[in-house]
Amino acid sequence: MDEREFNALADAMLAHIEQALEQCGADIDFELKDGGVLEVSCENGSKVIINRHTAAREIWVAAKSGGFHFRPVDGDWLATRDAEPLMVAISRCLSEQTGEAVALG
Repeated sequence: MDEREFNALADAMLAHIEQALEQCGADIDFELKDGGVLEVSCENGSKVIINRHTAAREIWVAAKSGGFHFRPVDGDWLATRDAEPLMVAISRCLSEQTGEAVALG
């Protein structure tokens, strides 16, 4: 996959994450910044940062519980360590950081 294809795929996933965040009902704010960086702010001041990493062809998630890398595999984004789906990981990280159940579908 070339850089252009990856960026299009990653940008579509970031847009999907934004839509899921809008609909989840959690008390969070988020902003998509230049360069494919989605910054999610929790009410308690903590953040989850989700960004595309073009050189590695991955989406990276940084949360209080650690850093996680995801690659596109057969139409899904899976963690490079344990194959956890990206949306499941983001839901878990936000649930841990907000103290409320966050389900991003």
